[in-house]
Amino acid sequence: MTAGTPSPSTLYIHDDLTEEVAHRHGPDSPAAHRARELLATLQKTGRHVIILDLERQLAGLLARSPERTFAIAVGIGRAGERVARELHARAGWFPAIHRVEVAREEDGRGGYELSTLGAGSLGQQLEPARSAASIAVVDDTVFSGLTMRAVLDALPAGALARTHVFCLRAVDETLAGLAARCPITAGFAAPGRLLDEVSFINASGLVTRGAIRRVGQSPLAFADRPEWMRAWFGEQAEEVTARCRSLAETLKETAHSG
Repeated sequence: MTAGTPSPSTLYIHDDLTEEVAHRHGPDSPAAHRARELLATLQKTGRHVIILDLERQLAGLLARSPERTFAIAVGIGRAGERVARELHARAGWFPAIHRVEVAREEDGRGGYELSTLGAGSLGQQLEPARSAASIAVVDDTVFSGLTMRAVLDALPAGALARTHVFCLRAVDETLAGLAARCPITAGFAAPGRLLDEVSFINASGLVTRGAIRRVGQSPLAFADRPEWMRAWFGEQAEEVTARCRSLAETLKETAHSG
């Protein structure tokens, strides 16, 4: 059994593909060309699909955030660490960035479990924040809030009062719940109910395996779930899937040749 098929009325797709692939493989490479083709196809799948770009989200986050320096920034996974570094490059807020590992995994019963991916307990990973005078917790997306709540729960005693959460994008109703615990600032906040009315994905998750983690099983890309692709992209699901697989194959070939 897998987690239920998400069928939101609005699907936000963060474009973390085109610039990254062009940077890694060259702007005129076959991989960059296929990445641009994929994003162009996604933009044509319907008005319910909205493409988000990094710069606009960063600008929104910077405009809404307090101008201060934090003693330590806790980046949640690779994505959170990257956001923290992008913000520090622009505003100088996070001179010390510490990455923690935590991710949700499908449990095979329609729900999720949290895994620290072999990095030790969250309490152990967050030990460097114990004596920090101020703490920023940074992630790219706050959707259900499952991983963010786990990190906040695992902070050392008394640390929550010194903590501010930052994310590029979030769902309004999740933000409201987290804001009762500590200040939280998002670059973009979407109204609506989780999954029914709004959902977020990264474009890279359509292509690279790891977007869907499963307890005791190998990870998947979104394109590996045809029922999800049909729910998101309707009649154009096959075309989007074909472009995802073409890009994935090109990236694999490039990696092997390198």
